[in-house]
Amino acid sequence: MSWHVRPACLGDLDAFEALAMMTGGGFTSLPQDRGALTARLARSDAAFATAVTTPLDELYILVLEQAATGRIGGTAVVFSRIGANCPFYSYKLGNLQQVSRELGRVFSIQTLNLTSDHDGASEVGGLFLHPDLRTGGLGRLLARSRYLFIAQNRAHFGDKLLAELRGVLDDDGGSPFWDGLGAKFFGMSFQEADKFNGLQGNQFIADLMPKHPVYTALLSDEARAVIGHCHPRGRPALAMLEAEGFQYDGYVDIFDGGPTVTARTDAVKTIRNSRVDPVASLVDDAAGLDRGLLAAGKLHDFRSWIGHSRVTGGALSLPAGEAELMNVSIGDEVRHVAF
Repeated sequence: MSWHVRPACLGDLDAFEALAMMTGGGFTSLPQDRGALTARLARSDAAFATAVTTPLDELYILVLEQAATGRIGGTAVVFSRIGANCPFYSYKLGNLQQVSRELGRVFSIQTLNLTSDHDGASEVGGLFLHPDLRTGGLGRLLARSRYLFIAQNRAHFGDKLLAELRGVLDDDGGSPFWDGLGAKFFGMSFQEADKFNGLQGNQFIADLMPKHPVYTALLSDEARAVIGHCHPRGRPALAMLEAEGFQYDGYVDIFDGGPTVTARTDAVKTIRNSRVDPVASLVDDAAGLDRGLLAAGKLHDFRSWIGHSRVTGGALSLPAGEAELMNVSIGDEVRHVAF
């Protein structure tokens, strides 16, 4: 239980810069730009300090921290409401059925339609774990902590959640999908467009992206082959999302063609199955207790961890050592769910 998840702060800037250098670029939530990272952390700080009654446009950044050393091992992000200030664009795959009686043929033509269907939803994303820590359940702790944070602050989030998976990239970090479509309209490489989006926002998409449906048959074989497929390194993240109840419904990212998956917020498994109970007793050790994922606090004091608990008659028992480490006392409410 040496690792826990907490809100990020400006004091984490150096650690974030180090993590950003490990992503290989193209990771919007960890831009390789110190000024952009500072701005993101400041925006997150402000969100954690503000109680709202309806989601606006908040960005919440969480970090995985080793309690004993203060080492930052990863990060994850939750957006309270996308499309609040500018449209959130996706491509929706569609099919156009055409019939020629003279030829006796029926053609089903796949199309890409620019939409902002997800405006108003909340988004989970930005999951990045240090390569040395990708075992032992820390990825699941970091990923599922986002759902416990949403459950702890339900009024801050919408009724739909989405997650975007990074699309397939080539060995040079380019995107076959972008090269086959976006590059024709923007005159810039995938890396340039992705960096610009991360630093400046997506208004340039609205300015230059074609508004009419695009026939995928006109794209290159390489571009068509990656539509709706995630990067191989993203498959574990996709599996975790699917285990929570997220589903792919034909929406893809406009930059790299990666899949967008969605779920009803209250139907997400961790949110649906989690329970809140007051701490009634502290015990000397974890023997006889159930291993689970636990969370306490709301906004700025939120923390979650892999620990142990037992529920008896609506009252929670925790190991005293774990409770002390997580600053939990008798009478405090703790959210818990099976790990």
